[in-house]
Amino acid sequence: MLNLASDYVEGAHPKILEKLMQTNLEQLSGYGSDVYCQSAREKIRRAVKNDAADVFFLVGGTQTNEIVISSLLRPYEGVICADEGHIAAHEAGAVESTGHKVLPLPSNNGKISAAQVQAYTEAFYADGNHTHMVFPGMVYISHPTESGTLYSYDELQALSEVCRKHHLILFLDGARLGYGLSAGKDVTLPDIARLCDVFYIGGTKVGLLCGEAVVFTGIHEPDHFLTMVKQRGALLAKGRLLGVQFDVAFTDDLYFRMSDHAIAMADKLKEVIRRHGLTFCPETVTNQQFILLENRVLRELDRYVVSSFWSAPDADHTVIRLCTSWATTDEQLQELDRIFSMVIKA
Repeated sequence: MLNLASDYVEGAHPKILEKLMQTNLEQLSGYGSDVYCQSAREKIRRAVKNDAADVFFLVGGTQTNEIVISSLLRPYEGVICADEGHIAAHEAGAVESTGHKVLPLPSNNGKISAAQVQAYTEAFYADGNHTHMVFPGMVYISHPTESGTLYSYDELQALSEVCRKHHLILFLDGARLGYGLSAGKDVTLPDIARLCDVFYIGGTKVGLLCGEAVVFTGIHEPDHFLTMVKQRGALLAKGRLLGVQFDVAFTDDLYFRMSDHAIAMADKLKEVIRRHGLTFCPETVTNQQFILLENRVLRELDRYVVSSFWSAPDADHTVIRLCTSWATTDEQLQELDRIFSMVIKA
């Protein structure tokens, strides 16, 4: 069965698996202090063009969001985000479970704007009862967003400026960052490192078995972050598992080559979708594509293709998500083309 439900249905790039096997019997120190973690940190610092950046390796996206946010916010602060942001919609209340409220704003295709953050902050402090309320302490965005959209350089710069004006931490969720950078050449990794206070480079969805590289870029790194990671049960004793993977990913531009491949495959996926007259909801430049299907067609498609449910705009239609990845092949997309021809006629 063809599975295009997400970009982490495969394992890891062969070069990463090879290096894990080659280093398997090396006796290394634990908890991220090994030579491969150190090497990966240096390569990431060079990639983001920030020699002072501090880099930590965690296992997955929800874990990373929960720990970064809870570690940086004061007890009375919450985090502003898009109403469809991952921390608001698909993380089972992980942030709220730490005692920090998520403060959602209406989104435009998954994005929020500097003007919205400005208006929210001004309204908060204009409220005579604000000392009894949850203070905004951070702005959370993702790039790409849940809708597969991207922030432009100007949008990201404006958000950075308003956050610094109001002393808000700007945190960028980069679970699919590689795909965002490859799809939208307007924003670079050094741009993100300069404009954001903290972000992470996603590995789980971009060719690694698991792993997210958290990058603190300036003054907002919390004291004793490693200790807080440990306290939450997220510090791997065999930190080498993450270090080796990121070390390989940031050697010879493998991370970016894997991302470029997924975007090239996404362009071919869109050609297949157009060829069959299907409706995008919306069409994106990233590796996530959303299409509107009649439910009768979807029932047939489900026999051959695994997709992700996205929304049900009415009783007769469903929006699904199809993803390409670092591992998607031409043969898989040719098979999808054949399947669409079959199920649409059924």
